[in-house]
Amino acid sequence: MEKASLFDTPVDRGGTYSVKYGERRAKFGTEAVLPLWVADMDLPAPACVTEALKRRAEHPIYGYTLYPPRFFEAIAEWMARRHGWRVETEAIVPVPGVVPALNLLVETLTEPHEAVLVQTPVYHPFLRLGKNHGRRLLTNPLRYEGGRYTIDFDDFRSKAAEAKLFVLCSPHNPVGRAWHREELAQMGRICLEEGCLVVSDEVHADILYPPRRHIPFASLSPEAAAITVTLNAPSKTFNIAGLATAYAIVIDDSLRRRFRAALRRYDLTMGNLFGITALMAAYEEGEAWLESLLAYLRQNADFVEDWLETHAPAIRPAPLEATYLMWLDCRGLGLDDEALARFFIEEAKLGLNEGRSFGPGGSGFMRLNIATPRVVLEEATARLGAALSRLPESRKSPPTTPSTPPA
Repeated sequence: MEKASLFDTPVDRGGTYSVKYGERRAKFGTEAVLPLWVADMDLPAPACVTEALKRRAEHPIYGYTLYPPRFFEAIAEWMARRHGWRVETEAIVPVPGVVPALNLLVETLTEPHEAVLVQTPVYHPFLRLGKNHGRRLLTNPLRYEGGRYTIDFDDFRSKAAEAKLFVLCSPHNPVGRAWHREELAQMGRICLEEGCLVVSDEVHADILYPPRRHIPFASLSPEAAAITVTLNAPSKTFNIAGLATAYAIVIDDSLRRRFRAALRRYDLTMGNLFGITALMAAYEEGEAWLESLLAYLRQNADFVEDWLETHAPAIRPAPLEATYLMWLDCRGLGLDDEALARFFIEEAKLGLNEGRSFGPGGSGFMRLNIATPRVVLEEATARLGAALSRLPESRKSPPTTPSTPPA
């Protein structure tokens, strides 16, 4: 295992065209905020990836690139090794990104005016699927009870009966849940009974904290696999999102043929040379680095949770089972969404994602990216503490009874 201190040194991202840093003014109205929003890491990718990219870059021709057999084998072996899911390489379909593939699947697997089901609050591209493609968007609001998110299965069944496609976020962004096998199995049974197809976005699958383990939805049973398209990528795991390389795993032949035809229709079958190179290196050689990363992220989460409990009890983090995105319940501050956004930007000088951008249930929350060197989180908590000290005492107490966020 690589030393966790590998992640302690801040890396200057200036001049790298980083969205997280380069769009601060457009997003927050100022460049003075410490950016802790976009879901990539301010931590260096594994050396095995950077060395593989250097070796390939030394070859002076960067032409059209095939997906070699090694690409598919690396994915299949990673799935078997990390998640206990054995898939045939023929089931793997390369795509340029999870979100583009998600949109293409909605267009391919549903007809105009049919319904797509999502669970809110949820990653905001999910919320655009209806408008993007002329489909009806149905929401199954997650329950927030006792400081923990669960699924309202009665509501889920009623919506699945109406929907043609269910888009699952697993692990869930932004609430940080790693769904239990029983929860996944119940969703699977309902979708099978109601004739609802499933697209499972599992891009955060590798960022789980013990004792949690990721369970691919399609691995539940042959029946679940037959109605599911799984989307994944090494982008979140190894911090290589800018290399635009992802994949779908489609067990069912008919679904796979339909999806491949759609990719050909839009000429989306060509590979990214450096993305292919990075994926193979990461999945073949990056496991020790990942274990060090997970330990570091867990320590970062513990640091933030302990600081909030001691210095800001009015802000309560949802339990972080997966992802490096901490979901903060700020309703104890007694601020509406506009005031809450201004407080973090203007008073705390922090650039977080506003909870309301994640749809129903996000009001009063903020999303914090903890995948950054510890010194950055220390600066962030110092800024937050100073800002909180300027609030009236009545706004610094914890909420009396955590409850389901308003729809």
